[in-house]
Amino acid sequence: MVRLLILAAVLIGWALPARADDISASARGVVRVVTIAVVDEKVVDFGHGSGFAVAPNRVVTNAHVVELAARYPDNVVVGIVPSEGDKSYEGKVIALDAARDLALIEFKGVNLPTLALYTGPVDEGGSVTALGYPGNVDIATARSAADYIRPLSPVRSEGVFSGRRTLTDIEVLLHTASIARGNSGGPLLDPCGRVVGVNSALTKSEEGDSSFGFAIADTELAAFLREAKQPYAAVGVSCTSIADRLRQDSDADARAAADAQNAKLDAAGKLSAEREQALVKARADALRSSENFMAIAAVLLVLGTLTVGGAGLLELRNERRGAIWAAVGGGTLFVAAVIVFLLRPSGEVTLPEPTATTAPVAVNSEAALGKMVCTAVPERSRVTVSSTEPVAIDWGAAGCMNTRTQYAENGSKWDRILVPAEEQTVSILQFDPATRIYSNSRYLLSAAQMDAARKIRTQVTLKSCSSDIAARANLSTQQAAIRAALPPYPNEKIVYSCKAAD
Repeated sequence: MVRLLILAAVLIGWALPARADDISASARGVVRVVTIAVVDEKVVDFGHGSGFAVAPNRVVTNAHVVELAARYPDNVVVGIVPSEGDKSYEGKVIALDAARDLALIEFKGVNLPTLALYTGPVDEGGSVTALGYPGNVDIATARSAADYIRPLSPVRSEGVFSGRRTLTDIEVLLHTASIARGNSGGPLLDPCGRVVGVNSALTKSEEGDSSFGFAIADTELAAFLREAKQPYAAVGVSCTSIADRLRQDSDADARAAADAQNAKLDAAGKLSAEREQALVKARADALRSSENFMAIAAVLLVLGTLTVGGAGLLELRNERRGAIWAAVGGGTLFVAAVIVFLLRPSGEVTLPEPTATTAPVAVNSEAALGKMVCTAVPERSRVTVSSTEPVAIDWGAAGCMNTRTQYAENGSKWDRILVPAEEQTVSILQFDPATRIYSNSRYLLSAAQMDAARKIRTQVTLKSCSSDIAARANLSTQQAAIRAALPPYPNEKIVYSCKAAD
């Protein structure tokens, strides 16, 4: 009966705030972990804490949250309660490190959004946020045991990072975010929603002393996951405001467009100068050639004159036969001189128009660019959970990406909005042929927001590449409807610079 209770679907309706802030995005990967020990069909013990997804079907929590599984190895149900949806799922502890107070639980039935570890430095005094399910809130609000297995958004509390400490030979983070029993196993996040620690314990507060929280440090968590052979996402870039990053990227985009235009103008100027130099040289060559022709004509004329004069002398000597041949030869030289003179170059020179191989490349947004390798530009990107590995693309004519996906015109750029069936992420992909800048703006959304986007996505009929301008215009209109349903800002924007593949 208890097992059925843990695994039952609890039909309730709820949604996270209609915004794509980083903490809310991370909250969708946070779960409640419930353990129930049953002996002889009687509940003999009950415990609960928090956890977060490091893979779609695996969550991290504290070892002490699942201690009942060690105490009653054959009589404990481990329940995973996502932060949204209407079901709970049974899990199994697959790795446990009592010294680090960490455990890894595997489950089936749903894919959760994963959280990334932040591997960069955490500044003392920096803001941190704790997410989880504090027991004192549950005691105040829960009406029955069923409330512990009802999907519900985690409680967030904010504080500051107060430094690193050592607790029982384990590195921990000291912080002031309010946590309580039940927060154990939940993530401690930086402002971008990356995990910097796993909440584990509280200081004892007596006679009005301030309360501090301890979180298992990111270094200990990374070591635990490596030893458990569990891959995880890690991001080392510092946290920046998405609004600031978009503004900076817009400025960088304008500079890149200006650079591309200047490069085109420079190429045109260089070609013009080269053509002018070539024209001057051609005219000089033509003038020299004309002068050479005239000199040859003059020589022929002189030789003709001398030959005709020789014919006259031969005639005076009564050498008539020789005189005739000399006269014919002289006449021939005269004719040759006239022909050479008439055929001399005029000195007027024209050059052929630039060909496709010599003219500066005019930006034709519909032209194919072929296969390229795109490398992330860190100073223009904001990354919270995604990989920044290079991306290979094949840009075809009229916005055809990788020979199968049609992009829609957006001014001189091309856009495609991806709304996957499983992942809770909407991506706006954009490519600028002029600057060869490729970008991916990612919105990490709630289940309700994804359902709304998917309903609009069903209206998109253009599935493959098309040269039909009307079909592409329709795609642009349909994508505009999806864009209008998205939050004002994405969680991530990864900007890539593309170059021709080897």
